[in-house]
Amino acid sequence: MHNIKLFLYYLLSIGILTAQSSGDQKKQFQGFFDFQYNENDDQVLLTIKEDQFEKEFLYVSALAQGLGSNDIGLDRGQLGGGVLVKWIRKGNKVLLSQPNLNYRAISQNEAERNSVEEAFAKSVLFGTTVLEEREEDVIIDLTEFIIRDAHGVADRLESNKQGSYSLDKSRSAINLERTKAFPKNVEFESMITLKGKPKSYEIRSVSPDAEAITVFQHHSFVELPDNNYKPRKYEPRCGSWDISYFDYATPINEPINQMFITRHRLEKKNPNSTISEAVEPIIYYVDRGAPELIKNALIEGASWWNQAFEAIGYKNAFQVKVLPEGVDPLDLRYNVIQWVHRSTRGWSYGGSIVDPRTGEIIKGHVSLGSLRVRQDYLIAQGLQAPFGNGTNDDFAMEMALARIRQLSAHEVGHTLGFAHNFAASTNNRSSVMDYPHPWIKVKNNQLDFTEAYASGIGDWDKVTVAYAYQSFENNEEGQLQKILEDAFENGFRYISDSDARPQGSAHGYAHLWDNGSDPVYELKNVLEVRKIAIDRFSLDNIRDGQPYSLLEDVFVPVYFYHRYQTEAVAKMIGGMDYSYAVKNNQQERTVFLPTATQVKALQEILKTINVEEMGIPKKLLELFPPRAMGFNRNRETFKSNVGLAFDPYGAMATNAHFTFSLLLHPERINRLILQKSLDENQVGLGDVIDEVINESFKKRFNPGYENELQNIVNTVFLEELFSLSTNEDLYIGARSIVNQKIGEISRILGNTKTKGDQAEVYKEFQRMINQYQKDPSKYIKTEIPKIPDGSPIGSFE
Repeated sequence: MHNIKLFLYYLLSIGILTAQSSGDQKKQFQGFFDFQYNENDDQVLLTIKEDQFEKEFLYVSALAQGLGSNDIGLDRGQLGGGVLVKWIRKGNKVLLSQPNLNYRAISQNEAERNSVEEAFAKSVLFGTTVLEEREEDVIIDLTEFIIRDAHGVADRLESNKQGSYSLDKSRSAINLERTKAFPKNVEFESMITLKGKPKSYEIRSVSPDAEAITVFQHHSFVELPDNNYKPRKYEPRCGSWDISYFDYATPINEPINQMFITRHRLEKKNPNSTISEAVEPIIYYVDRGAPELIKNALIEGASWWNQAFEAIGYKNAFQVKVLPEGVDPLDLRYNVIQWVHRSTRGWSYGGSIVDPRTGEIIKGHVSLGSLRVRQDYLIAQGLQAPFGNGTNDDFAMEMALARIRQLSAHEVGHTLGFAHNFAASTNNRSSVMDYPHPWIKVKNNQLDFTEAYASGIGDWDKVTVAYAYQSFENNEEGQLQKILEDAFENGFRYISDSDARPQGSAHGYAHLWDNGSDPVYELKNVLEVRKIAIDRFSLDNIRDGQPYSLLEDVFVPVYFYHRYQTEAVAKMIGGMDYSYAVKNNQQERTVFLPTATQVKALQEILKTINVEEMGIPKKLLELFPPRAMGFNRNRETFKSNVGLAFDPYGAMATNAHFTFSLLLHPERINRLILQKSLDENQVGLGDVIDEVINESFKKRFNPGYENELQNIVNTVFLEELFSLSTNEDLYIGARSIVNQKIGEISRILGNTKTKGDQAEVYKEFQRMINQYQKDPSKYIKTEIPKIPDGSPIGSFE
């Protein structure tokens, strides 16, 4: 008898009992909500007990199986939002209602709470009628809620101009294999087919039949955490993400917008002990589907975070394991690092499901693009030429794995609640939450890869963990402020996304994919690394038996190796230094960078349009024949204006346009006007354009290859000025300077004595200027070959 009870208990614990009656085959599930699956009708019937009405819980939707396209952005394991919901009953109808948590009254006064609740709209996510009413519960049909496009796949396809799609119920069904019940959560999944007409190559490239897109969508009903979690106040310098809401019960003299950080719950077993294990450690699980070598790197990198938790007195509070066999990675009880495949390379990301009441993280979920590791390998391959006699690619493999370790730590950091710190590179790589470009150094005219990527958690990461997770017996607010003040007194910087993006942002020391405390010095180093790699580029950069066409592909990251450090240096011109300062702290406020710093930055960035520095050596051109059959160009290769043949002029035009688009960005130009008006000794717009003219229209080469490259640079520059002159966002003073400099170029062309073909080129430049000045509104910018993607060695992650 005892054994029978144990067996029945086991069946209940996994949430499945099977019953048959009157020829109907039904499977019973018992858990957080009880439900049954009617196999004959492909129907899920949910039981709602009397005490489950009006009881809030968490609803989460997700994409269990995706499209595999980075461009479309619908990945396997992609989480939807987590929202607070409750079942309510109105007559014979049962409704799934979502309260509006953006507006609240945290008050003991029920009338005060109700006044806010009644002031703002709610949302009813689903409604149905009662199928069967029993003494203590009701049964509803949940099938329509599960078999729907909850993740908005059709909307995403339409917004990305992939085509117009709609749900085809006849080709959609419950996925029973991943429909389960547990005591604190129930999981539903459906196979969804969307029918429609494709409009692009992207959707066709990842679908067997682009008129029928089948994905799997997941739904979770989850019990909310208990009320023992204590929210922690958000501070703009703390390095965490926040949740916020309006609390109308706050006193009039306090902010109505309440902000709290997001974090996992973590408590010491022995609060009075200096070192203690956690009551519940934070455990992350790595995808079983990752290759063994990758899996080990993911575990190692993510485990670095335990160093930060040890620093605040926890023992083994952060752990990383392999996901147990049979566990669904979308089960909200598990924090997961998922290995995601796509048809093209794309960024990785880390997200969390958060209790919207408090900011407590319930599930961390990392999506790591499987093609990322290959890009780092390609960079190393291009820099070092590893396939000569007696050499191997071990260093390239190790560099790629070192990047995966860092990437694992980075994305897990997001799911722990931490934001990017793009100023960390100026503090000796103090955070894994920066974007790291490989830091290759030159030693004895050789490239040194030993410190390409940092190993271990950074010192700034220890600060953010201390602020978010350290426990305090008393004076929590004062102790938290001390953590931050100590950090900034020790020279740490914290600057996040909007201040660091390359186009238009102003901070001079916060950049993506840069290295070193001095961005200008590092650009000098990067250009030296690039030069050595190009000088030594040869057949040894590809394996025996591979087509020459792949040499061109390997050369791309070498030629554009300077691109992200160029972004960093461009931001220093018209750049500012500032912090997220708060009142009564000693952090520096807002200042423009010193004149000498900006002058140095301008001098260095001009090297990136210098023909002798950036032109592809003629000796290499014979290595790049027209593309072989089956090895066509793609988004990550050079673009060509000469058909299948390699286009060195197009590469130079692309490179020059890249630099000019940064240096002459309209917002940067306006800042140059502003800083010059505040300090006449500062770098101004006229100074910048004059220096570019010196590096373009005032440079001379004998007829030939270098001269033609210079003509390309001059053309790109001139057209950039035309485009700026018509930009309505420019200050009028900036526009007048641009037009003045166009006239100055015209005078240079007229006063320069040339002959032969170059004389005709100068006439063409003059014709372009005359035509533009005659009617600027008719100017159409020449299309420049687009820079290869490069991302996500450089965009969002």
